[in-house]
Amino acid sequence: MELIESYLTNNPCYKANAQTADSRYAVFQARGPLGLMLHSVGCAQPRAEVFCKNWNREDYNQACVHAFIDAKTGAIRQTLPWNYRGWHCGGSGNDSHIGVELCESDAIRYTGGANFTVLNRNTALADCKRSYEAAVELFAFLCGKYGLDPKSAICSHREGGAQGIASGHVDPEHYWTGLGAPYTMDRFRAEVEARLNHNTAPQEGRIYRIQVGAFRNRAYAEAYLRQVQAHFPEAFLKAEAL
Repeated sequence: MELIESYLTNNPCYKANAQTADSRYAVFQARGPLGLMLHSVGCAQPRAEVFCKNWNREDYNQACVHAFIDAKTGAIRQTLPWNYRGWHCGGSGNDSHIGVELCESDAIRYTGGANFTVLNRNTALADCKRSYEAAVELFAFLCGKYGLDPKSAICSHREGGAQGIASGHVDPEHYWTGLGAPYTMDRFRAEVEARLNHNTAPQEGRIYRIQVGAFRNRAYAEAYLRQVQAHFPEAFLKAEAL
């Protein structure tokens, strides 16, 4: 998973969080998310950095999400800290859910509303697959980070609207359906759950250690160990022959 920090520090939503504009921001920051909402951008723009540039303005007060997923590379550009309250769904889901946008292929052309024509099916499907698979990875990571159950904590913007926590959009299902792609939200949740289980499964016969320093002088090593133990009490000193 390629995760690139691209915080929208000029966006009014980011500033509202930084300044704790009201209790909704304070609650979200202290508690973290209760769910994850998947969106797609609704226009033929595959590049996440384009949205980052256009949304990172003081006068862009329409929306702010937590991440965009690039359709050409699968890279994830994180645009808000995960524990910031976003402006992504037009409803109370902003108070509870992280919002992530799938960028859409430039091998389609919108004709009005949620309708589009496909200009190059192979390219469009490849772009869609790339962003979908990156989203599975990201949502598995976030479910693990916040202890969320993929089966109940994940919804699309369309599903959020049906639940009464989001506006009446149809993304990202309209994108998948319009391409004839094999993806559904049930499949997405199942794949996130499978990835989460794989990520958290113990690997028998292996142990992983983290080394944070190496010294020839024992006194220096012990001094540094005391600093580390202030944060990680289980840290210990081990001498090895050169």
